Amino acid sequence: MMAAEDSVIAANLERLRERVARAARRAGRRPEDVTIVAVSKTFPAEAIRSAYHAGLRHFGENRVQEWESKQARLADLQATWHLIGHLQSNKARRAAHLFDRVDSVDSFALAQKLDASLAMEAAEAGAAASGKRLQVLIEVRLGDEATKSGVAESDLPKLAEDVAGLAHLELLGLMTIPPFLDEPEEVRSYFARLRELRDRLVPRVGQSLPVLSMGMSHDFQVAIEEGATEIRIGTALFGVRKSVE
Repeated sequence: MMAAEDSVIAANLERLRERVARAARRAGRRPEDVTIVAVSKTFPAEAIRSAYHAGLRHFGENRVQEWESKQARLADLQATWHLIGHLQSNKARRAAHLFDRVDSVDSFALAQKLDASLAMEAAEAGAAASGKRLQVLIEVRLGDEATKSGVAESDLPKLAEDVAGLAHLELLGLMTIPPFLDEPEEVRSYFARLRELRDRLVPRVGQSLPVLSMGMSHDFQVAIEEGATEIRIGTALFGVRKSVE
């Protein structure tokens, strides 16, 4: 069964990489400048291992507790583990220790809790751990969907400045989840807007913000054309998502 799953995921990844390459070339970009983050929520550890064997090294989970249930079975993999789902403040400390990246920071209060968790860890471990920093992205809410998480566009500049000033966090860039529309071209403006916001932020925060995480299985090609450096792919890689309670 594992060999069959390995084969299916490897074939899906090969097709996915071909589509990434075509989109990158249309935009005059290099395919290798686009990182595929495998969205592994609801999929078992075995599927993640198959994707790793196929060559992927970045994986995204939506829930702290779900990743906790898988982590022990994947501890031998040299991968980068992203939290891409909304993070509740009361789980910030667990997330700071479990993940290499938190891609969904949407408030300064949350950023402060992540920073404080790492400061506490450094104090307990001594000088050897004092330089550890957690890489983060700020999630921006660009649509009018009140139920979605993410900082409002008007509040982004102040939040970016504040997060960039935290000693134990490393702000890498921005993430967004646009409204789901059947026609990918209809979300192009959201991706272009995130790139414009990033470009305006760079001089304000005084550092490069190289990461734009945008685009999923149905619209990643448009996102790449608009500057995505990371795309979050679940269905196109693992197949139809399994439901969870």
